[in-house]
Amino acid sequence: MPTGETEYTRNGALQLTAEGKLVTTDGFAIAGDITIPPESTAVSIAADGTISATLPGETQPSQIGKIQVATFTNPAGLAAQGSTLFRETAASGTAVLGNAGKAAPARIRQGMLEVSNVNVVEEMIDLISGQRAYEINSRVIKAADDMLGQTAQLR
Repeated sequence: MPTGETEYTRNGALQLTAEGKLVTTDGFAIAGDITIPPESTAVSIAADGTISATLPGETQPSQIGKIQVATFTNPAGLAAQGSTLFRETAASGTAVLGNAGKAAPARIRQGMLEVSNVNVVEEMIDLISGQRAYEINSRVIKAADDMLGQTAQLR
């Protein structure tokens, strides 16, 4: 952050500034202040976070930097700062920085964004079905209660 504090994000939509710095959509530099040379012809990010760029006149890409992944003991304990930013707290535990990849708990995929995996229409249908099942069960319980009440009055 501009204040020198470290915050974390899951937002992988990265952009380049006019100077070639790799930043979040809000303009915050990612760790390591990675700068892509403006004359680069191709930029790629590998699954382990390695950023490579092909420069004019070269056939092989050069490694520019590496994006590290932070994991927490209790991710639910992170303090939301708004705009997809989170701050470490005592409840979340200390960030453990590492490389992404097959053996790591996180992966980096270039060209893909994480989106919700919930189908809103399907969830609403399930909610309505659950509500109707609850109503039917409560009617059965009321009917049984009424029958027990009438039985008690007959004796």
